[in-house]
Amino acid sequence: MKQQLSLFACELPASAQRTILEALALLERQLREPGAAFTSSHAVRDWLRLQLAPLDREAFTVLWLDNQHRLIVDDILFLGTINSISVHPREVVKAGLKHNAAAAVLAHNHPSGHSEPSDADRRITERLKQALDLVDIRLLDHLVVGGMDIVSFAERGWL
Repeated sequence: MKQQLSLFACELPASAQRTILEALALLERQLREPGAAFTSSHAVRDWLRLQLAPLDREAFTVLWLDNQHRLIVDDILFLGTINSISVHPREVVKAGLKHNAAAAVLAHNHPSGHSEPSDADRRITERLKQALDLVDIRLLDHLVVGGMDIVSFAERGWL
């Protein structure tokens, strides 16, 4: 978690950094609670918003889940520029197998503050879904964080 915060730590005052770290720790404990499945979209959205919204460049993360949809790990796999990111399906699949995941939630941010997914976002999500299906990892959602707004591919019927 501290590694993720270091992506934007230089831009925030120390008090804000501490507050964000405490909030992330609290949400992570809630999401990792024994027996608690990743069924609260509000907690997931809050966590992702805290992690991704302040970043000044695109970051692509995957929440790897077990068979009961409990969090195994939050994995920032790729970092990009202010308006683009390269996502490699092979690396995503490798990470999912490494963590022995049964399911995944993808997420990335748009530093511009606009949460509307691009055509490229939709294409890579489809490629990742196909790749993960080959190794029996269910893709549950892809969330795009733009400022305080988050767009869910699953809610739009795109998965």
